[in-house]
Amino acid sequence: MKRKTKNNIAGYCFLAPALLIFLFMVALPVVISLGLAFTKWNFFSGLEGIKFVGFDNFIKLFTRDRSFKGALLNTFVYAIATVPVTVFAALILAHVLNGKVYGQRFFRLAFFIPYISNMVALGAIFKFLFRSDGPVNAILANWFHVEKVPGWLSDSGLTRIPIICVMVYAGIGFCLIVYIAALKNVPTDLYEASAIDGASPVKQFFKITVPMISPTTFYLLVVRLISAFQIFAAINIISDGGKNSGSVSLVVMIYDEAFKQYNFGYASAIAWVLVVFILVITLINFKAQKHWVYY
Repeated sequence: MKRKTKNNIAGYCFLAPALLIFLFMVALPVVISLGLAFTKWNFFSGLEGIKFVGFDNFIKLFTRDRSFKGALLNTFVYAIATVPVTVFAALILAHVLNGKVYGQRFFRLAFFIPYISNMVALGAIFKFLFRSDGPVNAILANWFHVEKVPGWLSDSGLTRIPIICVMVYAGIGFCLIVYIAALKNVPTDLYEASAIDGASPVKQFFKITVPMISPTTFYLLVVRLISAFQIFAAINIISDGGKNSGSVSLVVMIYDEAFKQYNFGYASAIAWVLVVFILVITLINFKAQKHWVYY
């Protein structure tokens, strides 16, 4: 047996465990869910209870299911409200911490810890902060003399705010570390040359820093958008699944239909609609990046 063949066999042997896990735990469920999206199936009815209904699930989603439209709107609100704020805040913080700042390592670690923390724990903390007798309302009442404090967790129009806050808080750390790594690769010669020409720090930031790290910004926008569309834990903790608050996202709706209502066919249809939305938005980002990403 040739040496090249032996190396290939050895490589496939090392790859086999991960490949098998991917096939049976990821690829196969994805294919099955695609098939279930065209069926009506209650999990407890067994395999014989699967009934093919064609595109009925998708027609119901877009024509008769108001909860789906609300969940879709909420999902877009979370994405639009959190992604730009998270990326912009991380960029500013990274630019500051990349300079000569006392306690630089401590601040980097402090901002990164929320990202690696459990979202359930973070959700519980923000639920406490925004409760009717919590610290946020106490500050509004005592410092700003607000007579009627908001019901953040009970008002359907305000419940999204604590959820958005915890998403931004948890996401800044990852973006910050990635931005700092990108800033390290910006040539210092550009700053020195622009300083000689009389460019101010603000002008250097917008004319040198922002364009040079635009590929990183594009990457973070795509990653954070995908993450925002998959929000689940924060809603489940802060608004008890969003049932009475109007804060339900598509992922929360998928969970409710599949594991509470046991409508696996309908849940699969919602999941594939979410996949299509994420794919379309990602493709739009890839098309748009040609006009603003510097290479």
